[in-house]
Amino acid sequence: MESTNKLKLVLASASPRREEILKNLNLKFTIVPAKIDESEFTSSDPVEMVENLSVKKAEAVASLVEDALVIAADTIVVLGDEILGKPGSQPAARQMLKQLSDQEHYVMTGVSVLNSQTGEIETAHEITKVKMMELSQQEIEEYVSTGEPMDKAGAYAIQGLGALFIEEIIGSHYSVVGLPVNQLFKILRKFNYGIL
Repeated sequence: MESTNKLKLVLASASPRREEILKNLNLKFTIVPAKIDESEFTSSDPVEMVENLSVKKAEAVASLVEDALVIAADTIVVLGDEILGKPGSQPAARQMLKQLSDQEHYVMTGVSVLNSQTGEIETAHEITKVKMMELSQQEIEEYVSTGEPMDKAGAYAIQGLGALFIEEIIGSHYSVVGLPVNQLFKILRKFNYGIL
């Protein structure tokens, strides 16, 4: 297969965390945030949901760029049978943190790479088990007041102050942050795109 390194990389996300991860991998890329209504893509199967959302984000941006490999991702938190997305409000953030307090949960991230030149797409996901410590109501209030939880799935940021609450993680730290780099590497390798 011919190398696709001549194609530019485009990150289909406005997430500063995903941007930082790609920068840390020394990748050259541009950012074109995907504009889709995520509420249209719900599913009772969380893996299907994150994979479908990452595909839809990649497709939305691929239609806007030429000669690019479009990278898209979506992250959710799963507690029992409940899918926890971004809280959207302080009361919702408080409720999510109360639910996650002293609980094991799963963070699932889907990642897709779409070649806008050929339409070829590859998708994968990562599931990471996380154990949060027991939080007091005061700790929840103080954390929510920082604003950090508001745009994070499950209402916490493992790469920020939310790390204070995490007792154990089994799986990919980067997946919890929002971009499973090992899965991304495997996909880019399928496209014969060299990172190293």
